[in-house]
Amino acid sequence: METAFFVMAIMGCGDAASTCATSRIEPAHYATVQQCQAAMADALARNNDLDFPVVSAACQQNGVQMVERGSGKAKG
Repeated sequence: METAFFVMAIMGCGDAASTCATSRIEPAHYATVQQCQAAMADALARNNDLDFPVVSAACQQNGVQMVERGSGKAKG
């Protein structure tokens, strides 16, 4: 079974980082959000060819996510 992982979205934004839209998804998968965030500077440097006033990145969880059955039940 596949587990959850993080991907990095490269986003193009208007002035003042408003109205951002995903332009690319980096091909790498990261096991933790911390690993993804640590790779942001290099990813932004690789994606400096986008034609937007502001280019940013965001780590997003992807893959299979499981919830334990009964975890939402109130104890009484």
